[in-house]
Amino acid sequence: MTAPREKILVALSGGVDSSVAALLLKQQGHDLVCAYMKNWINEDNIVGECPWQRDIEDARAVADHLGIEFRVVNLMRDYRAKIVDYLLDGYARGLTPNPDVMCNREIKFGVFRAWGREHGFDAVATGHYARRVAHGGQFALHEGADKHKDQSYFLALLSQEQLRDARFPIGHLAKPALRMIAREAGLPTAEKKDSQGICFIGEVKMADFLRAYVPDAPGPIVRAGDGRILGQHRGLHFYTLGQRKGIGIPSNTDHAAYVVVGKRAADRALLVAFDGPEAPGLFQREVHVHALSWIGQPITAARSLEGRVRYRDPRVPLEFFPGDGGAARVVFESPQRGLASGQVLAFYEGERLLGGGVYL
Repeated sequence: MTAPREKILVALSGGVDSSVAALLLKQQGHDLVCAYMKNWINEDNIVGECPWQRDIEDARAVADHLGIEFRVVNLMRDYRAKIVDYLLDGYARGLTPNPDVMCNREIKFGVFRAWGREHGFDAVATGHYARRVAHGGQFALHEGADKHKDQSYFLALLSQEQLRDARFPIGHLAKPALRMIAREAGLPTAEKKDSQGICFIGEVKMADFLRAYVPDAPGPIVRAGDGRILGQHRGLHFYTLGQRKGIGIPSNTDHAAYVVVGKRAADRALLVAFDGPEAPGLFQREVHVHALSWIGQPITAARSLEGRVRYRDPRVPLEFFPGDGGAARVVFESPQRGLASGQVLAFYEGERLLGGGVYL
C-alpha cells in the first residue's frame, strides 16, 4: 500500500544524513521544502569554529541537486533562550545539562515544527537514526536499525504529539548503506564527515564554550577519602561526574588515575578519588529522576524496564518506581558509573523508547 502524499518540511543540516532523508522522501513522491535552521552564528568568534555558512552552502547545494525549494529559518532568538541559556544556567548550578536532547524537544520538534505547521506542512523530517512505528492507534519510537548509529536516546523527551508530526526516513538504514545511496545519487555531501560538536553550534569543545560564557569560580580539588587538598580548579562547571581527563592533577606512583566523584557547593570543592569500583559516589545502583516525559501512556505503577544511562551506552535492566510530581525512583540491576545530575535517563522496552527523565 502506497503511503499518502504529504507536505513535509525537511530539516537539512548540511550533512549527509539529512541529505539522504530528503532524497528518500522525494523518491517517495512527497511535496517537500528543505530548510536550514539558523540557530547560532558565533558572532564574536570566541568559541572556535562555527561552520554555519559552510553548512548552509552545503544544504543549499543538496536542495538544488534534488530540485527542492530551499529556505533558511532563523531561530536564533529561540535557540538562545531555550538551549544556550538552559545550558549555561545548568553548568553554573553544578549540573551537567544535555543540550542535544533539549534541542530535539525544544527546537527541531518544538519551534521549528510550529513554524512548519504555521506554513502548512504536515510533518517535519530529520536525519535521525530512529524509527517511528504505528502502535495501538498512536505512534511508537524504536531504535535505529544501525545499532552503532542509533539516536533514539536523543529523542527521549519527545511527546506523542511531536512524534505524530516527525518523520525519520533513514532510521531503517545502516550508515555504510546510507553513504552508498548518497554516492550513487551524486549528493554533494556524500563524503562529508559527521559533525561532533554541540547541537547546531558546530565543532566547539564544551570547555571552550563554557570558558567564553561562564565566569571562573575557583575552588580546591579535594581527595574524597581523606580530605587532602590536591590542587585548585577554575570552576566546577568544567567537570562532570566520572570525568578522568583534564582534572589537572597527576596520577599516583602506581599510575592510578583520579576521577571526579562529586562537587561540594559550600566551598566549591571538586571531589576526586582513584578510579575504580570502590571510588566513593562514582557508582550508583539507585537514582531519582524528575521531569519525566512519556511518548505514549505514562507508566504509573512499578515495572521492570531497561534504561540507557547515556548516549552510546547499552540498555541495562532496571526497576522503575513512580512517585509524585513527575518523579520516580530507579533501581538498576547492577551499579552504574558516573550518573551526573542534569543528564537524561532514557527508558526502553526492548527496542521501543518509552520516554525519559532527568537525574536529580
